[in-house]
Amino acid sequence: MATTKEADLITAVLLYAIRCLAEADQSALRDLGFGPREIDALQRLNIADLYRIDAIRVHCLRVDLNRDVFCHMVEHIRQLRASEEMQQTLIKADAPQDMMQTLFGLGAKEYTRWRRLLTLKPAVGRPAEPDEAQAHALWTAWKARVEDEDDALLTAEDYLALRAETNVDLRAIWHLTRRWTQYGNPEGIPRR
Repeated sequence: MATTKEADLITAVLLYAIRCLAEADQSALRDLGFGPREIDALQRLNIADLYRIDAIRVHCLRVDLNRDVFCHMVEHIRQLRASEEMQQTLIKADAPQDMMQTLFGLGAKEYTRWRRLLTLKPAVGRPAEPDEAQAHALWTAWKARVEDEDDALLTAEDYLALRAETNVDLRAIWHLTRRWTQYGNPEGIPRR
């Protein structure tokens, strides 16, 4: 027999309540409307009883939505999704692990997991240095983005744009811009 959406909702809420009971989360149970009598009844339920809910055509819940919290939660989820999509895009473009750590706080294990999940070969060795014309184009494009703040950290979007503009490997872009941030110009003369 197919379950109803109401039965699915009741089962999910009761499973949540049973977990709250097991974790002694009395305030969550109170927020759900469980008093001493309902908690006592909840303690007597077993897992098989939850499967019997569909046979009873009674709805015992009143669902209440906090619109403000919901809208903030959905926006936060959207931002997390956008961040994950950007991380995947960068990793597919062969972003180095230290770049991902700096931009997103992505640790080595998570970085490796993403590379495996995206079926990318492990990066070995230093990135190939761009030729002189590419390096000059990269320097010019980078300086235009950081303006007077040579130690400014670019966004992930900026690094992808630099890659598109200059056709320089993302690993080399990260390596060179970090070097330029530390030493200043492409000749490696330290800033005063």
